[in-house]
Amino acid sequence: MGIWGWSTMLELTLTVAIICGLGLIVAIVIETFRRRLNHNHLEAHPIFEDPNSLKQVECPYIYDPAEKYISLIIPAYNEELRLPAALDETMNYLQERAGKDNSFSYEVIVVDDGSSDGTKRVAFDFVRKYKVDNVRVVLLGKNQGKGEAIRKGMLHSRGKLLLMLDADGATKVDDMEKLEKQILAVAEMKPDEDVADIPIVAFGSRAHLEKKALATRKWYRNFLMKGFHVVVLLAAGPGVRDTQCGFKMFTRAAARKLFTNIRLKRWCFDVELVYLSKYFGIPIIEISVTWSEIPGSKVSPLSIVNMVWEMGLMSVGYRAGIWKIHKTRES
Repeated sequence: MGIWGWSTMLELTLTVAIICGLGLIVAIVIETFRRRLNHNHLEAHPIFEDPNSLKQVECPYIYDPAEKYISLIIPAYNEELRLPAALDETMNYLQERAGKDNSFSYEVIVVDDGSSDGTKRVAFDFVRKYKVDNVRVVLLGKNQGKGEAIRKGMLHSRGKLLLMLDADGATKVDDMEKLEKQILAVAEMKPDEDVADIPIVAFGSRAHLEKKALATRKWYRNFLMKGFHVVVLLAAGPGVRDTQCGFKMFTRAAARKLFTNIRLKRWCFDVELVYLSKYFGIPIIEISVTWSEIPGSKVSPLSIVNMVWEMGLMSVGYRAGIWKIHKTRES
């Protein structure tokens, strides 16, 4: 091939790259504008169904006063096989603790993120067993992403404290006491206020397990995690070593501020939580938790595509002022 042929091929390649790049930028801008009022639809309250009485139970909203001490929100997408063991462990722990402390009240909210397997059936079996006051199910209908599932559960929970945890049981549920104690310690600095009314966030962290994880995880997950840490530093700044651990606790006041504003629906919503927490001046406590690799992870090489997409949305949305951060009613 002559020099002119190589020149033509180079020009064609550059043209295609520029067109694809411009197309991606346009798509990001369009989607960013589409999500600028993303919080508005959250005013619509879903209805919980009691499978025992077949009656509908109107669910609360994040602005309502707390009715329970703690709410546990579990997002579930095609978790028919892993969910039963995680829920058994969770309910055993909660019942044992409630038996020792009459002031301890709880609820578990399973958010079925459009599963195509028997996740819905498994979840409702636990509602039947433990009653709708203790276990509730939110059905999203179609798959919307882990971030959206958690947001929906948070916004319609009743706890003073709200804990998100994964359906695979990778972190033992009793580790929630570590996060709880740290939040209560910070809240003690404001003795005249209830813990529910003080914005505080506690992130479970696997940073202390990083060396072991690098040695045992698949190569693409390590590559993804390393690249993601760099992107997090650029997008949300330093301060949190492990943003992606699926074990996080919020006071009701913190959840109210964060989950009425969050717009990312899938893999990067945790980073947006860090960004919003810093914006509102909400203290973030990072606490080491036990964690184990559970077979059946939903993370794949395609996750990096979604990561780039959502981080692009977040960067354009906030830096261009397209996404407005809305103050809560008591702010």
